[in-house]
Amino acid sequence: MASKIPPPEVIRVKALQVACDGSGEISPALGHPRVFLRIDEEIGFVECGYCDRRFVFEGGPADSKAA
Repeated sequence: MASKIPPPEVIRVKALQVACDGSGEISPALGHPRVFLRIDEEIGFVECGYCDRRFVFEGGPADSKAA
């Protein structure tokens, strides 16, 4: 059985809608086109299709710091 590879970066957010352009520690010019993503409340996270960043809704089912 193959092990699941964790996402390269997890970002906890307070909104269900997020934007990702791949920047952060790098220049936005080196990122990817800006995409707007919506977190499903039942899942509690969404992953960017370009850079695989995972956006986790604070207090949601995928938030390991909730409780």
